[in-house]
Amino acid sequence: MKKIILLVLLTIAFIPVWAQTTGKVTDKNDGLGVPYANIYLKDIKMNVSCDAEGNFTLPKNPGKKMIISSVGYEKRTIDIPADSYFEVTLKSQETGLQGVTVKGRRARYRKKDNPAVALMRRVIEHKKTSHLELLPFYEFTKYQKITLSQDNVDTLKHKRKPWYIEHIEKSPIDSSRLILPLTVDETVTKHIYRKSPHRELDILDGQRSAGVNKIFQTGEMVNVMLKEIFQDVNIYDDYVRVLQYPFPSPIGRTAISFYHFYIQDSVVYKGDSCWQVLFYPANQQDFGFKGQLLITKDSAVQVKYCELVIPKKSDVNFVDNMNVVQSFAKLPNGMWVLDRDEMTAEMKLLAFAPKLVVTRKTTIGDYTFTDENPPRLLRGRAPTKEMPSARIRGDEYWETARTMPLTKGESNMDYFVYRLTKSKNFGWAQLVLKMFAENFVETSKPGHRSKFDVGPVNTIVSHNFVDGYRLRLSGRTMAALNPHFFLKGFGAYGTDSHKWYYGTELTWSFNKKENSPFEFPVRSLTLYDTYDLMSPSDKYLLNNKDNIFESFRTQSVRQMYYYSSHKLEFNYETEWGLSYKASVNIENDRPTGDLHFIPVAGIPDAQGNIPEVTRIHTSEFSATIGYCPNQSYINTKQRRYPTNFDSPEFSITHTMGVKGFLGGDYNSNMTEVSAYKRQWLGSWGYINMHVIGRAQWNKVPFPLLCMPPVSLNYFTDVNDVTFNLMRNMEFLNDRYVYWSALWDLNGKLFNRIPLIKKLKWREFIGVKGMWGHITDKNNPTLHPDDPVLFQLPASSHIMSNQPYWEGIVGVHNIFKFFGVDYVRRLTYKNLPDVDKWGIRFNFMMTF
Repeated sequence: MKKIILLVLLTIAFIPVWAQTTGKVTDKNDGLGVPYANIYLKDIKMNVSCDAEGNFTLPKNPGKKMIISSVGYEKRTIDIPADSYFEVTLKSQETGLQGVTVKGRRARYRKKDNPAVALMRRVIEHKKTSHLELLPFYEFTKYQKITLSQDNVDTLKHKRKPWYIEHIEKSPIDSSRLILPLTVDETVTKHIYRKSPHRELDILDGQRSAGVNKIFQTGEMVNVMLKEIFQDVNIYDDYVRVLQYPFPSPIGRTAISFYHFYIQDSVVYKGDSCWQVLFYPANQQDFGFKGQLLITKDSAVQVKYCELVIPKKSDVNFVDNMNVVQSFAKLPNGMWVLDRDEMTAEMKLLAFAPKLVVTRKTTIGDYTFTDENPPRLLRGRAPTKEMPSARIRGDEYWETARTMPLTKGESNMDYFVYRLTKSKNFGWAQLVLKMFAENFVETSKPGHRSKFDVGPVNTIVSHNFVDGYRLRLSGRTMAALNPHFFLKGFGAYGTDSHKWYYGTELTWSFNKKENSPFEFPVRSLTLYDTYDLMSPSDKYLLNNKDNIFESFRTQSVRQMYYYSSHKLEFNYETEWGLSYKASVNIENDRPTGDLHFIPVAGIPDAQGNIPEVTRIHTSEFSATIGYCPNQSYINTKQRRYPTNFDSPEFSITHTMGVKGFLGGDYNSNMTEVSAYKRQWLGSWGYINMHVIGRAQWNKVPFPLLCMPPVSLNYFTDVNDVTFNLMRNMEFLNDRYVYWSALWDLNGKLFNRIPLIKKLKWREFIGVKGMWGHITDKNNPTLHPDDPVLFQLPASSHIMSNQPYWEGIVGVHNIFKFFGVDYVRRLTYKNLPDVDKWGIRFNFMMTF
């Protein structure tokens, strides 16, 4: 452990420091600083943002080009002087808007007697009367195109590939740069809103996707993630969700306290006289926008145009530049509506990877306010519906539905992918990339969908106390073989135990799948047949227990058991969040290693040893009802992942064991209730909260009691519901309540420390606790003659009235994907062989 801590400290200590120069960007007319002006160092391709007073700090590069720009000012290019401090002046411009009549002098910001603040208070107050949701009914049609491209393409490297050169086009951000379109996704959606009875529905009328994502069998996850990360923006909401975070809207309820507002000009835009209002976050590191609003000069004070920009120095990962432009139009009925929305973003996920450009263009039209739809169309609760022919629309449909032309690269995407797959060594490169990205090896030829995959790759070799080294080979069929029927299985061998293990899954999916049976919504019947080895804590693992990384644990796990299981499970998920699960499981468990089933009423043999129970047999029925509204998922070859954690989750499960049914040894009734909620705290980040309660209502031996969730790994998930310092089976109860509150502060405190804020570290604080109890009927120390109960394991303890607590303090977002947590045991510290503290690590890529 000391070596691990030393390594972490050395890694943090060797942070490069370079020579710097400082300066200030000022307004040429009034000499005041230009807040949050952007500086681009052209030669070293680096962006820097000024602070609220126009001050900046740059690496010292005399003679190198710097480009200074800001909303409402003319762009300027100069050479960086050799001075340690210098000033740059910018000249104001009309930004393409006609009729400048007002030019105010900016002074130190204040809210009192600020005309911009007074105007924004009117806008925020008036928006309550201008929502479309005030109408009894409306619908509109939306066309959206999202394109992912490689930025800064060098044509000289590909001059021998004319098909490659023909695909390259000018960047929408900077016409002097070239981009290579990689994927394009088009959708045509009809949105319907009815006030009473309330119903909102999106009908997908057309969907077309093309590009390199088609090379991967799970390539659709690229489009799903792009749509989740770069969601549609509605500035009339209090918080605008972008990059999976809620940014305060410039006309939201917290805008006056979060942003600084300035009236810049009076302009004429598309025939209407408007105020031009600039805004910036009060603290530039907070998750917020800078930009401008054009607000009509009438009693309606409507936003007619807005531009949202993420400041360069904000605490956002991977995004170097992001810009959202929206325009609003007035309908004949007097309502103001969004008619055009364009977003561009520059991203760099890894230092050695090329920069990416994402563009999203949306047009909205065909507004109607009379409901002429058939009643059956609005039945049900699903938020989305898909027309049967939505994904197979022909060219004639898209020529009519497409409200903006495709670029040269977007229209030739299929031909580009075809030529790419025919390139030299493409097949081998694709095989290696898929193996590492998807953890499976496909058996199909390049360009064909895989019908059978071998993997997961990271389970081929693992290690545990009983088996020693464990060798495993596994695979599964894919929907390309049959979209309804799926087969999955593995075979494994323990080098020390000399035992063979197997597992099979036969799944029938009632709904057709694109690739895997776990795609949302799951509606399936699955038959399991397994003979394997595991420890009691393995049931709480998020990953496969044979994952090679699960072989390295914080404590030796010697208590294990062999199990033979035959299970039939029905699973049904609705599109609007409700799910049902029912199963019947017949299982035999045989202890091994240091796990022993010793009856408390056993009779000692001649040597004074009590004969052990060699196995227990259970026959159980289980039913679960869950609810998680508005959740969506991305699918990989291994499993599905929720696209965000904002949706609350609730579930209740009851498992009943029946004695005498198919050989069952015990009657048992176990109930579990769980709830999850994420609470956003504005610029203070968010708190993830979990509560789980379990109860065993019958008298049962300790393997059927409630075992607390325990994680024995050095690498953990930041949102898991397990204890890090509790030992395996340390506490056994027939009643317990688990709770946790995990607070990610999004760098709110670190961003105010001059040197630390440049690292973009984020603070993490959490507590986890449990109160448990074992009733008298299940306490073996009170019933030494009971034929049902077993002696508790030597490492197990009975909890007192004091809850168990763990505290967590961590630093996350180190190098944008790494986290280090210090975990402290706060109660039950004097029990034997327990760790009072520990260091845990996590990987989490987040914006």
